[in-house]
Amino acid sequence: MENKLINTGEKFYGRIKSRSLTARQERLFETLMPEVEIKAFSEIDSSKFGRIFLEIGFGSGEHIAQMALNNPKDIFIGCEPFINGVASLLVKIDEKNIRNIRVLKSDARPFIKNIPNDLLSGVFLLFPDPWPKRKHIKRRFLQEKSIEDIYNRLKIGGFWRLASDHKEYKSWILKLFNQEKFQKIFEMKTFNRETRPDEKVWPKTRYEQKATEEILYAECLKKRV
Repeated sequence: MENKLINTGEKFYGRIKSRSLTARQERLFETLMPEVEIKAFSEIDSSKFGRIFLEIGFGSGEHIAQMALNNPKDIFIGCEPFINGVASLLVKIDEKNIRNIRVLKSDARPFIKNIPNDLLSGVFLLFPDPWPKRKHIKRRFLQEKSIEDIYNRLKIGGFWRLASDHKEYKSWILKLFNQEKFQKIFEMKTFNRETRPDEKVWPKTRYEQKATEEILYAECLKKRV
């Protein structure tokens, strides 16, 4: 099994692999991965599905797997460069016979650029790496440019769900989306652990279940402007 990133032309920061894969995971990379892997959005036949959703950095895959099970007529695209996370999702897909997930084993940013405008019904960015050092802030996925890119690709009324338990990153989310230019194009709702949407609508991730800090949940709906 080849543990390499797709060459996107952009620099990726972070780990690609940590621990060794199990024999089962290695086997699924050989047998199942060719069925679910995509390398470009053009490989998605949107006519076969209802809505299209994108998860940026799906971690171990708990959220995207449950969302796909809850919405079998829709297609879910997961972008994750971390090999162990992809392996964990493959096990879930295999165990639960999930057929509406496609996996990009790479950074999401170049992939998003090739998604047609006004196509996505929802995007998820849940507990991303906060890159807490000031010199690393530019490495965060959430930037003004990425907000504009996601906005353009969402349908009117489409949503972008974000979550973080990192104090500074939570402030970062609010700071960006509370700018006047983004308030004009997104309607933002925030939640905490007590008020978050039901798990049938917003499944929990393993990270969320282990988090000890207060969590900020945000849902940003695309406005018609």
